[in-house]
Amino acid sequence: MEQEKKLEWIIHPLLNWFEKEGRILPWRTEKNPYYIWLSEIMLQQTRIEAVKKYYDRFLEEIPTIKDLAEVKEEKLLKLWEGLGYYNRARNLKKAAQIIVEQYAGAMPASYEQLLKLPGIGEYTAGAIASIAYHEKVPAVDGNVLRVISRITGSKQDILLPITKKQVTNQLKQIMPEEAGNFNEALMELGEIICLPNGEPLCTICPLKENCIAKKENLTSQIPVREVKIKRRKEEKTIIILQCGKKVAIQKRESKGLLAGMHQFLNIEGNLTKEEVIKYLIDNWNLKIEQIEEIGEYTHIFSHVEWKMKGYQMKVKQENSKLLWVEQKELEKQYPIPTAFQFFKKKIKI
Repeated sequence: MEQEKKLEWIIHPLLNWFEKEGRILPWRTEKNPYYIWLSEIMLQQTRIEAVKKYYDRFLEEIPTIKDLAEVKEEKLLKLWEGLGYYNRARNLKKAAQIIVEQYAGAMPASYEQLLKLPGIGEYTAGAIASIAYHEKVPAVDGNVLRVISRITGSKQDILLPITKKQVTNQLKQIMPEEAGNFNEALMELGEIICLPNGEPLCTICPLKENCIAKKENLTSQIPVREVKIKRRKEEKTIIILQCGKKVAIQKRESKGLLAGMHQFLNIEGNLTKEEVIKYLIDNWNLKIEQIEEIGEYTHIFSHVEWKMKGYQMKVKQENSKLLWVEQKELEKQYPIPTAFQFFKKKIKI
């Protein structure tokens, strides 16, 4: 208990700093739990500046939890296009359906109830419960882990669950009445001052006077991140098929990586032009008029890395087993995963 209490000193300087310096963000202007929930899910793998345009577009099309519960999956995934990790969007809809059925469309008002919803873990539940409902619970993400590790001089690996649990327990003991502001202030500090890459901006940090990492010149060594993710590497050949003013896409399987999304035709391996032509003739009965190499791109998922090479090919006639769409339809209607966006931008019609 005493160890946790030692962190009490951060409360007032942090809250004072946040009141003066906290950024004005769309989801902060009113404490709408739906807005907070949506923003936190979007921010899980994406920085704030990048999220803003997705957030605004999403709410314009899906302004309420009821609308979210009823939205068609294809529209949902199209709105999420570019954010990646598409199961987050699917879980948003699943949770919205539960909220409509069990809570009359109003977001559950407690941390424990929020935790029961699909896609809402300890951090997101803590953020919603504290910011929207003033519940005195922590919201510990990577930013918070980094800030607390540096303040305390901890060299525990922040990627280990035990470290997150310990930091959560430390913060539980000192949560102030302004729990939401406190959590947002910690996250904000990690986002704009106690930076993850490069040197933190210690000279303007409100907690610099008692930060052990600053005092002992350890900011480049803390936080410690030792868990290594081994990624499987795969080679793929991406084929943009064009017939007239249309291009071919196909829908991925309903399970697995990028489930239910649309993609361009692709083949395992790094194929030459001749091999691609032979594949299309043998497997799709397509007559090739023109073929052009359009570049290479590597996309990294959490556990797999795709190294891709792309071709654009003009064909004489459509194959009915593929979905042929105009470029404007591709832009507005069909969700194409981030992994394929590099090649989408290369389309010439």
